[in-house]
Amino acid sequence: MDIGAFLLDSVPFARLLGISFDSVGTGTAIARLPDRGDLHNHVGGPHAGALFSLAESASGAAMLSAFGDQLSRAVPLTTSAEIRYFKLAKGEVTATATLRADRAEVVALLDEGKRPEFTVAVEIRNADDVVVSEVAFSWTLRPNVRVQAGGDSPA
Repeated sequence: MDIGAFLLDSVPFARLLGISFDSVGTGTAIARLPDRGDLHNHVGGPHAGALFSLAESASGAAMLSAFGDQLSRAVPLTTSAEIRYFKLAKGEVTATATLRADRAEVVALLDEGKRPEFTVAVEIRNADDVVVSEVAFSWTLRPNVRVQAGGDSPA
């Protein structure tokens, strides 16, 4: 599966921003936001919301690259995010996302019927390869609810 294309098909807002993917590997992803005037803020750089959306897209692709095979039994959800802005981003920016969890441990928790939580860290860099922002996303895999024999599914 082309995870970048899947994500852009599933999240029209990312397409609207012009986000693209340079690469997606197991637990990693690199996404790019173009330098467009309609994405700029009042000081001439990408709007904070556009930077956040770029980071979230990269994070989602990294998560899917590690746990996409679990989608039939769990729904991935972000539970929180913390973003830090270090300096004004100018020009095209890239977001590099990296899973900060052991895949086998996360899947083992899911196998036990638990709701595992894990982090995907993202660095956003400007065209000069300077880190302008960092984001930490907390994710969970919410197990699908199964209907028990002879009864209704729990609410």
